Amino acid sequence: MTLIRVSEAARFLGVSDDTVRRWTDNGSLTALRDESGRLAVDGLELARHAQKLAQLPGDPHRTGSSARNRFVGLVTGITADTVMAQVELQCGPFRVVSLMSSEAVRDLGLELGSVATAVVKATTVIIETPQGKGTA
Repeated sequence: MTLIRVSEAARFLGVSDDTVRRWTDNGSLTALRDESGRLAVDGLELARHAQKLAQLPGDPHRTGSSARNRFVGLVTGITADTVMAQVELQCGPFRVVSLMSSEAVRDLGLELGSVATAVVKATTVIIETPQGKGTA
Protein backbone atom coordinates (compact mmCIF):
# COMPACT_ATOMS: atom_id res chain seq x y z
CA MET A 1 0.00 0.00 0.00
CA THR A 2 1.33 3.42 -0.95
CA LEU A 3 0.81 6.02 1.76
CA ILE A 4 0.56 9.67 0.80
CA ARG A 5 1.15 12.34 3.45
CA VAL A 6 -1.58 14.90 3.96
CA SER A 7 0.52 17.75 2.53
CA GLU A 8 1.28 15.74 -0.63
CA ALA A 9 -2.36 14.66 -0.95
CA ALA A 10 -3.43 18.30 -0.72
CA ARG A 11 -0.95 19.27 -3.43
CA PHE A 12 -2.16 16.49 -5.76
CA LEU A 13 -5.79 17.56 -5.33
CA GLY A 14 -5.19 21.32 -5.41
CA VAL A 15 -6.68 21.88 -1.94
CA SER A 16 -5.31 22.89 1.47
CA ASP A 17 -3.91 20.50 4.07
CA ASP A 18 -6.87 21.48 6.28
CA THR A 19 -9.31 20.32 3.59
CA VAL A 20 -7.67 16.89 3.46
CA ARG A 21 -7.78 16.72 7.27
CA ARG A 22 -11.51 17.61 7.19
CA TRP A 23 -12.06 14.81 4.68
CA THR A 24 -10.34 12.37 7.03
CA ASP A 25 -12.39 13.71 9.96
CA ASN A 26 -15.71 13.31 8.14
CA GLY A 27 -14.82 9.89 6.69
CA SER A 28 -14.44 10.90 3.04
CA LEU A 29 -10.85 9.62 3.30
CA THR A 30 -9.43 7.10 5.74
CA ALA A 31 -6.76 8.53 8.06
CA LEU A 32 -3.67 6.36 8.46
CA ARG A 33 -0.19 6.91 9.95
CA ASP A 34 3.00 6.55 7.93
CA GLU A 35 6.21 5.00 9.31
CA SER A 36 7.10 8.35 10.88
CA GLY A 37 3.73 8.62 12.61
CA ARG A 38 2.48 11.42 10.35
CA LEU A 39 -1.10 11.54 9.09
CA ALA A 40 -1.43 9.95 5.66
CA VAL A 41 -3.97 8.41 3.30
CA ASP A 42 -3.86 5.32 1.09
CA GLY A 43 -2.70 6.21 -2.43
CA LEU A 44 -5.41 4.15 -4.16
CA GLU A 45 -8.16 5.68 -2.02
CA LEU A 46 -6.75 9.14 -2.78
CA ALA A 47 -6.67 8.37 -6.53
CA ARG A 48 -10.33 7.31 -6.45
CA HIS A 49 -11.24 10.44 -4.49
CA ALA A 50 -9.38 12.55 -7.07
CA GLN A 51 -11.37 10.91 -9.86
CA LYS A 52 -14.63 11.84 -8.12
CA LEU A 53 -13.48 15.45 -7.74
CA ALA A 54 -12.15 15.80 -11.29
CA GLN A 55 -15.42 16.56 -13.00
CA LEU A 56 -14.58 18.88 -15.88
CA PRO A 57 -17.45 20.57 -17.67
CA GLY A 58 -19.09 18.45 -20.35
CA ASP A 59 -18.03 18.97 -23.94
CA PRO A 60 -20.82 21.10 -25.43
CA HIS A 61 -19.97 20.00 -28.98
CA ARG A 62 -19.28 16.31 -28.34
CA THR A 63 -19.37 14.15 -31.43
CA GLY A 64 -18.62 10.49 -31.91
CA SER A 65 -14.88 9.91 -31.55
CA SER A 66 -12.42 7.19 -30.69
CA ALA A 67 -10.34 9.71 -28.70
CA ARG A 68 -10.99 9.32 -24.96
CA ASN A 69 -8.75 12.11 -23.71
CA ARG A 70 -10.91 15.23 -23.97
CA PHE A 71 -10.22 18.36 -21.95
CA VAL A 72 -12.78 21.16 -21.95
CA GLY A 73 -11.31 24.49 -20.97
CA LEU A 74 -10.85 28.17 -21.57
CA VAL A 75 -8.45 29.73 -24.06
CA THR A 76 -5.82 31.58 -22.02
CA GLY A 77 -3.24 32.37 -24.68
CA ILE A 78 -2.86 32.68 -28.44
CA THR A 79 0.48 33.45 -30.06
CA ALA A 80 0.18 33.59 -33.83
CA ASP A 81 2.15 34.67 -36.85
CA THR A 82 1.07 34.54 -40.48
CA VAL A 83 1.34 30.73 -40.72
CA MET A 84 1.37 29.03 -37.27
CA ALA A 85 -0.17 29.60 -33.86
CA GLN A 86 0.27 28.35 -30.31
CA VAL A 87 -3.00 28.08 -28.38
CA GLU A 88 -3.08 27.56 -24.62
CA LEU A 89 -6.09 26.20 -22.73
CA GLN A 90 -6.65 25.99 -18.98
CA CYS A 91 -8.62 22.78 -18.44
CA GLY A 92 -9.29 22.53 -14.72
CA PRO A 93 -5.86 22.38 -13.10
CA PHE A 94 -4.17 21.43 -16.38
CA ARG A 95 -2.56 23.65 -19.00
CA VAL A 96 -2.87 22.19 -22.50
CA VAL A 97 -0.91 23.69 -25.39
CA SER A 98 -1.64 23.07 -29.07
CA LEU A 99 0.27 24.09 -32.17
CA MET A 100 -1.90 24.67 -35.22
CA SER A 101 -2.16 26.84 -38.28
CA SER A 102 -3.19 30.46 -37.84
CA GLU A 103 -5.92 29.68 -40.36
CA ALA A 104 -7.33 27.03 -37.98
CA VAL A 105 -7.42 29.57 -35.14
CA ARG A 106 -9.45 31.92 -37.34
CA ASP A 107 -11.73 29.15 -38.66
CA LEU A 108 -12.46 27.91 -35.12
CA GLY A 109 -13.13 31.44 -33.90
CA LEU A 110 -10.68 31.01 -31.04
CA GLU A 111 -10.14 34.06 -28.86
CA LEU A 112 -8.99 34.66 -25.30
CA GLY A 113 -11.65 33.47 -22.87
CA SER A 114 -13.53 31.31 -25.36
CA VAL A 115 -14.48 27.72 -24.51
CA ALA A 116 -12.68 24.99 -26.44
CA THR A 117 -11.97 21.28 -26.14
CA ALA A 118 -8.51 19.75 -26.48
CA VAL A 119 -8.76 16.24 -27.93
CA VAL A 120 -5.68 14.06 -27.48
CA LYS A 121 -5.14 10.76 -29.24
CA ALA A 122 -1.61 9.55 -28.74
CA THR A 123 0.07 6.26 -29.45
CA THR A 124 2.79 7.08 -26.94
CA VAL A 125 2.13 8.18 -23.38
CA ILE A 126 5.10 8.16 -21.02
CA ILE A 127 4.50 7.36 -17.35
CA GLU A 128 7.17 8.27 -14.78
CA THR A 129 7.59 7.42 -11.10
CA PRO A 130 9.74 9.03 -8.42
CA GLN A 131 13.36 7.89 -8.67
CA GLY A 132 13.96 4.48 -7.14
CA LYS A 133 10.30 3.42 -6.91
CA GLY A 134 9.06 0.75 -9.27
CA THR A 135 12.42 0.21 -10.93
CA ALA A 136 14.15 -3.13 -11.21
